Amino acid sequence: MNEHLHTALRLAADGVPVLPLRQGKGPFGNCPTCAKNACGGRPNMKHAGSCRCPGVCHAWAAATTIPAVIASPAWAAAWRQAICVGYHPGGAGLTVVDLDNEDAIAWAHGALPATRTVPTTRGEHWIYQGTMGSANAVRPGIDIKSTMSYARWLGPGTGTMTDLPDAVRALTVKKPATARPALHGVSVSVPVGGGKCRHRTPAYLDRGIAMAEQRISEASSAVHTTVYRTFLAVLSTHGRCGCLTDAHMARLFAAAQAKGETVRHCNDAWANARTALGM
Repeated sequence: MNEHLHTALRLAADGVPVLPLRQGKGPFGNCPTCAKNACGGRPNMKHAGSCRCPGVCHAWAAATTIPAVIASPAWAAAWRQAICVGYHPGGAGLTVVDLDNEDAIAWAHGALPATRTVPTTRGEHWIYQGTMGSANAVRPGIDIKSTMSYARWLGPGTGTMTDLPDAVRALTVKKPATARPALHGVSVSVPVGGGKCRHRTPAYLDRGIAMAEQRISEASSAVHTTVYRTFLAVLSTHGRCGCLTDAHMARLFAAAQAKGETVRHCNDAWANARTALGM
């Protein structure tokens, strides 16, 4: 049996969702049917969403603990080409603090509680019990890999795993001196108006935004798709008269980021929704 496949099956038996990683330590790209997530994406480890692709073409969202999928003919070619095994930390209830150099490691020793440690090519992975939103470059040389992300499996590591501390969660919180997290890096804007106003009272708009926030926060799968469709619905209903403000947009972006979406994806989803509506 392929060495990487053997490792993947062993990890899956321990409840760790796995996937093969190709040359460059990246995931395998979308197949033609799923290109640009035209299929709706694969939202969770049990493949229960709109996508029924049997292959391994949805990055972290393809990670699974199902042995029949991992060892299936549809994944066989990927395992033959794989250079290592990847896993979805969030799906295993974990968070990986990826320390990419000696300076980052030195900072972690002074700022974070000790936990299980795994050596990497250039640094270390510190693994905590608990999940949070993933983020890159939270400090120089430091990435957070948990929900909606993948990490390389480099062995079990050493040391006792501890609970995810507030000090790690705080790394992804934007400083108050900048804009609200949802607006940090925003490159799109709200519509300028010009259409007929449907908002008889401010409560109508506020209720619509609150419902949109709730829809995003309650999404248990296909988060990318849910965010886009919610933005589309908000803009369709509230975006043509000029009543929709940056503050409303910030609330929607914050709800999406709380589910693990990046600012870039929020920007793209908002801009795509406006384009679809001709705004």
